[in-house]
Amino acid sequence: MRRVDLVCIDVDGTLLDSTGAVPDEVWDALGELRERGVRLAICSGRPAFGVTAEYARRLDPAGWHIFQNGASVVRLDTGETRSMAIPRPVVERTVAAARRTGRVLELYTDYDVAAEQDADRARRHAELLGVPFRPRAFETLQGPVVRAQWLIPHEEREAVLAEPHEGLNLCPSLAPLMPDTTFVNMTAAGVHKGSALARVAAAYGIPLERVMMVGDGENDIGAMRIAGLAVAMGNAEAAALEAADVTVGHVDEGGLLEALALVG
Repeated sequence: MRRVDLVCIDVDGTLLDSTGAVPDEVWDALGELRERGVRLAICSGRPAFGVTAEYARRLDPAGWHIFQNGASVVRLDTGETRSMAIPRPVVERTVAAARRTGRVLELYTDYDVAAEQDADRARRHAELLGVPFRPRAFETLQGPVVRAQWLIPHEEREAVLAEPHEGLNLCPSLAPLMPDTTFVNMTAAGVHKGSALARVAAAYGIPLERVMMVGDGENDIGAMRIAGLAVAMGNAEAAALEAADVTVGHVDEGGLLEALALVG
């Protein structure tokens, strides 16, 4: 074991098992760490609403959490934010590309989302997030856009990633509960889970060497690289396994419990 004062936890494939549930014993272990004074934070590509906000509140109701691949850094109890918006001209170019290609695009603020297309992938993703789905014009969003996201078939991934996305940081990811879809997360250039983890650690006055990051995806690598202890789940993508200091078991076989047991 080693001293860890902040544990950042990815959601899909890390906190949630393959059925979309969090085992009771995981919540018990997290509660024990919280009672010992360890700070706990969600570190997810998901937004700060719906079921993900409920997970965050249960982890630490009065703490900082990382959503939207680092674009949203918020305290849900006070509404404080350290989020990073995408410049408006970049948002407008991305919207124009979606309307030109017919590709499914979601735009997010800290607490809201819009998708114009009445598409199956958009509907299923809203269900996964635990929010109602209704197609709406992107212009109806209120407040700064912090993240955009393509929802595409896997076979389109390489072509989409090869397109110019000036001013954006692109990070593809997967969700076990939507196995037919590649999510291409887009945040402002330089914004990712790692940059957000650094902001949260600074807010608490915790040095990075006392931070643990637990994840399973390519979008977790930025946070893994700056955390003092990087832990990959046994079900992690190859790039995340390579970036990790420690690999634990599969999410369905108690992997997160193994990771939490490393906290000294």
